[in-house]
Amino acid sequence: MKAKEVVEIISPKDVYVGNKQAPVTLVEFGEYENEDCAKANEVVKKLLEEFDGKIRFQFRHFPLTKIHQRSMKAGEAAVAASQAGKFWEMHNILFDNRRQLGTTSLKLYSKEAGVNNKHFLDELLNSTYGWQVMNDLNEGIDRGISEIPAFFINGEKLTTKPTYENLSKNIASALKKAKKKAPVKQRA
Repeated sequence: MKAKEVVEIISPKDVYVGNKQAPVTLVEFGEYENEDCAKANEVVKKLLEEFDGKIRFQFRHFPLTKIHQRSMKAGEAAVAASQAGKFWEMHNILFDNRRQLGTTSLKLYSKEAGVNNKHFLDELLNSTYGWQVMNDLNEGIDRGISEIPAFFINGEKLTTKPTYENLSKNIASALKKAKKKAPVKQRA
């Protein structure tokens, strides 16, 4: 009898966009059917350009399933795409198509994102990545999140509206703090 192969699942908390060694980490808790999250995604794209190399971005799933029945499966689809290194591509496609997130559509979006997984639909139907989405949701609840999008900059919750101006100002401030903490190189 052959031993069952153990597949290591890449968790959303291990997926970043931008410079992995960046001094500032921007984390968003959100979901794919929410209009405010879609607007925030456009802001994040601009921030990643403006602070290129200085920030890294992480999206964590917080599906509001009582309002948006398809947000859970959409989150699972993003986690599935991240297994193929295609998280960011899938993430943006999901926001662009936030009103059509049925399971069949999610399969088509995965192909569009460049995911070559013959089992993608089965994995969605079997909720293969459901635990990862639920872990994010539970962590968000533990962090006191009650509405989305919710942003954290280097672990600190953004208490203002997540506009481009507010996020940009807070990231610039976090970069200054990070510079002060950086060790000064001694000359030989």
